[in-house]
Amino acid sequence: MTSKNQLFPFHTKRFLIFGLQQVSLVPVAPSIWGRAPDPAAPLVSLESLRRVSCNLNTWRLGTVYRLNREVSKFLSDLTNLVAGHAGRLVAGLLGPEKTPVICMAGRLHTYEGYDIKDTVFPIRVFVALKIQCLIVTNAAGGLNPDYKVGDLMLLTDHVNLPGLAGLHPLKGPNDDRFGPRFPALSDAYDHDLRAAFFKSADNLGIKRTIHEGTYAFVSGPTYETRAEVRFLLAVGADAVGMSTVPEIIVARHSGLRVLALSLITNAAVSEKIPSAREPLNASLSEGKATHQEVVDAGNEAAKDVQAIVGRLVSAL
Repeated sequence: MTSKNQLFPFHTKRFLIFGLQQVSLVPVAPSIWGRAPDPAAPLVSLESLRRVSCNLNTWRLGTVYRLNREVSKFLSDLTNLVAGHAGRLVAGLLGPEKTPVICMAGRLHTYEGYDIKDTVFPIRVFVALKIQCLIVTNAAGGLNPDYKVGDLMLLTDHVNLPGLAGLHPLKGPNDDRFGPRFPALSDAYDHDLRAAFFKSADNLGIKRTIHEGTYAFVSGPTYETRAEVRFLLAVGADAVGMSTVPEIIVARHSGLRVLALSLITNAAVSEKIPSAREPLNASLSEGKATHQEVVDAGNEAAKDVQAIVGRLVSAL
């Protein structure tokens, strides 16, 4: 039987060849990786990496997750990455217990021109590495009026608008070695991992507000119009963003336990645009989302998230 390490037909070799001290890195997936990576880099053993992986985003989490011992070099420099996305695959020891983890710092998006199957390729690699838990982070716009910039939201559910319209990472022939043809997503976000996150935050005395809610996935790259915000509120979404859900779908397709976390970086504007028949009392520029405010809010939250996730993975 073909192993999951052999599931990628474009490989000239296995994606990663692990030993106790070194990993041999080979060119893979030219449509994803911008150029061939360094020939070798020190790494912890494959056996110790089977517990946790992280897929990290706009928060510059190569810094947020201050690994006790960073043990990899750049896997590759990805092209067309959004500002604030590092584009690194990093393995190291995280938290007070020095828990081995492997992290993808940065992600690909369909709005950058990548095929949706390319955007979830790192998750397939994590599956091939026999990772058991996936922690995913994102920056999101707040839809729920109770949410404030700087709040955190643990995902309990999602609305996959591109998926409902046919842009789906599992579209096409199914490979049964990864998972079933029709995976259920009613329990996509692991209850026990969310409970452990809250417990870790409480034990650390974190004061930042943490919600649980529904994330709406949109393809971007434009931020939402006021009418779109009202629509998303009507279907039950609490926050909105341009990533994460395809990664969750692919992870759950292969049975990974998933924890997903949004940082609310801006408040989406839902009020109707004033009529041109009436005096314009407020500038329409107020409330517009910008990428810089997303990055700034992420940097502000870095310390809290670093501490919570470090405590959380130590408890897994």
